Amino acid sequence: MYTPTPPMGWNSWNTFGPMPTDRLIRETADAIVALGYREAGYEYVIIDDGWMLRERDENGLFVADPEKFPYGIGALADYVHGKGLKLGIYSCAGTRTCARYPGSFDHEFSDAKQFAQWQVDYLKYDFCNFPKSAKGRQRYQTMSMALRACGRDIYFAACNWGLESPETWMRSVGANSYRSTPDILDNFPSAAEIAQSQLNLLHCSAAPCFNDMDMLTVGMFGKGHVGLNDPNNKALAACMEQDYVTQFALWSCMGSALIIGADVRSISDSMRRLLQNRELIAINQDAECRCPYLVYHEGAQFCFLKHMSDHTVTLVYANLSDEETEVDCIFADLGLPCTSGVRLRLRDVMTGEDEGVFSDHHPLEIPAHGCRVFRGSFVPA
Repeated sequence: MYTPTPPMGWNSWNTFGPMPTDRLIRETADAIVALGYREAGYEYVIIDDGWMLRERDENGLFVADPEKFPYGIGALADYVHGKGLKLGIYSCAGTRTCARYPGSFDHEFSDAKQFAQWQVDYLKYDFCNFPKSAKGRQRYQTMSMALRACGRDIYFAACNWGLESPETWMRSVGANSYRSTPDILDNFPSAAEIAQSQLNLLHCSAAPCFNDMDMLTVGMFGKGHVGLNDPNNKALAACMEQDYVTQFALWSCMGSALIIGADVRSISDSMRRLLQNRELIAINQDAECRCPYLVYHEGAQFCFLKHMSDHTVTLVYANLSDEETEVDCIFADLGLPCTSGVRLRLRDVMTGEDEGVFSDHHPLEIPAHGCRVFRGSFVPA
C-alpha cells in the first residue's frame, strides 16, 4: 500500500482507554463529518485496544465483544465507509494486548484475513506482552506479509514505541508508519520530551513510511485515559491552550502522523479550529513531504526548516522551556549567506500576518512553551 503523506484520523485510546464501543465509533464518525474534520483531511476512525472478547473462539478467531459491538465490526465498517471515512482496528504483536486481550502472535495470517473480511482499512499494531525469545523485527515482517496476502489494502501502523531503532528497518518490512516514542501523556513535559527526542530523527519520515510521534492530546485538558486521571500524570498541571498550539504545530511540521486523541464530539471551538488549521495541515501533507532540516538546537530551544513543493520554505522556532526567550536564526545556517542576493519574506502561519522581509538573520521573542511557524518566500535583495 503506497501512502504519499502522513495519515490523519482519530483514535479511541487517549480518551476512552480499553472501552471503545459501537456507539462511540458511530457518533465520532458523525462528528468528524459534521464538524469539518473530514473536509480538513482526517479520514481514519480507529478502534483501539479492548474491542474483542478476552479469548478467541473455537476456531482461533477474534470475537468482537457483543456488549460493546452488538452489530459486529463488519457492520460498523459499513457505517464508517458510508460517511466517506475509513475504519481502523487494533491488535498487538505479542501474545496479549496491552489491556491483556488476545494478541496476534502466531495468528498473523488468520487475523489479517479476518480484518480484510470485515473491510478494515487500518491496523494499529502494538508491542505489549511480546515473548522474550521472539524477534520484534521478524514479527512485524510477518504481519506485513499477512496484510499483503489478505486481499485488501490495509494501512500498517506499526507501534513498537521506538524500541530497536525502528526508523532503520520499519520501512523495509513494509510498514506505512512507525511509532518512534513511548506513550504520550496529556501534559506539556510529555509532549516536549517527545518532540526533542525526534530532533536527531527528522530525516527518518518520508513516503511511504512515516514517523508517528504518538496520538495528539490536543484539546483533552486533563480529561480521559491519559489525562490527569492517569496515576503517572497527577503531579502535573493540565495543559494550557498554548501548550496544545505548540504540540500541534510541531507534530504537523515534523512530518508526524496526525491522529486526534480527544473526544471530537465535545472538543472546544478553539481546539477544533487548531486541529483544522489548514496551513499547518498543508505543511504536514505537502506533496513532497520533505524531512525538516535542523538549523540549531540549544537546550529547550530549537529551529528547523522544511522545503515545500511550491518552492517556499517553512521556518519553525520552538521554545519548550518555562520562560520566555529570544531566539535569533542566522540565515547563513539556513543556506542563505548575506552574499546570496536573496532575502526571505516571512508570513506567520498562525495569524496570517506578514512579518516582513529579512536578510542575514531573524530575531524574535518566543513565550514559554511557545512555537512560531513562518512560511518564507524568496525575494531579491
